[in-house]
Amino acid sequence: MNNDDDMTPGKPADLADQGYSAAGEVVLIKARRTFLENILRGLKSAPPTALFGLTVITIYIFFALFAPLLAPHGEAEIFDLSYAPWGEEFMFGTDQLGRDILSRLIYGARNTVGIAFVTTLFAFVIGGGLGITAAINNNGWLDNLLSRSVDVLMAIPSLIFALILLSMFGANTLNLIIIIAILDSTRVFRIARAVSLNVVVMDYVEAAKLRGEKLFWILYREILPNIMPPLVAEFGLRFCFVFLTIAALSFLGVGIQPPTADWGSMVRETAGLIQFAEYDLTAAMTPMLPAAAIALLTVAVNFVVDWFLHKSSGLKD
Repeated sequence: MNNDDDMTPGKPADLADQGYSAAGEVVLIKARRTFLENILRGLKSAPPTALFGLTVITIYIFFALFAPLLAPHGEAEIFDLSYAPWGEEFMFGTDQLGRDILSRLIYGARNTVGIAFVTTLFAFVIGGGLGITAAINNNGWLDNLLSRSVDVLMAIPSLIFALILLSMFGANTLNLIIIIAILDSTRVFRIARAVSLNVVVMDYVEAAKLRGEKLFWILYREILPNIMPPLVAEFGLRFCFVFLTIAALSFLGVGIQPPTADWGSMVRETAGLIQFAEYDLTAAMTPMLPAAAIALLTVAVNFVVDWFLHKSSGLKD
């Protein structure tokens, strides 16, 4: 018996005859893993900062989803004692109307974070779609029209522009979402167009055009899957900016309106307690609670975005 007869199907020579490739084997191994296994495998390689960020985000989502079950009192329930001190009945005291601070903090996770997430999603639908469309029509009349319109909107300070528009159309939740989403979609448009320009010149996009595929099909089937990593990272950063913008508008009184619990308005409503720090330190710390909730979520999202950018870039330490 010669050496060729001794070869098993798993030997490299035989696998090469069958069209074996190392890349194909890697794809096969990944396909055998479940979605949960892939997540756990990715978390094992995550740095401590990313794990901290994911933990904080998970806690916020948990409080947002189960706010009615976790809050000791109603969102707008009023008690007889205004500015009650920290104690057993009211862990973090009450505000100027006698509403429980802890309950409003918990409901604020649902309102502030939820509205910021919906606004960011809306901004990406508008800005991402128009940005990819402009890239497909590179240097055409549609690209020039969209790009110049975005330049005009970006030249105006967004916070001041939002204040003017909300004063004109009314400060309610729907107007807040629409106005902030449109203003923030200009930033999404710029990055979506920039990353799409490198993809629209690829052969598979040209082949799709020659096949007669529609613009919508090319946009969502050929281009979007190839630019997802930078867009996902940008989504996290945009969420932070939108989140802080909504909190700032609420602090100024034109954001989320009472009696809806919102962290920005809670800072404004309890800010006067800081002057009593000499007499009651816990009372002075009350406005710091919603401010700390805003800061903690912003830092956590940035930690996760940094990790995702490092992971999707393929760079190694």
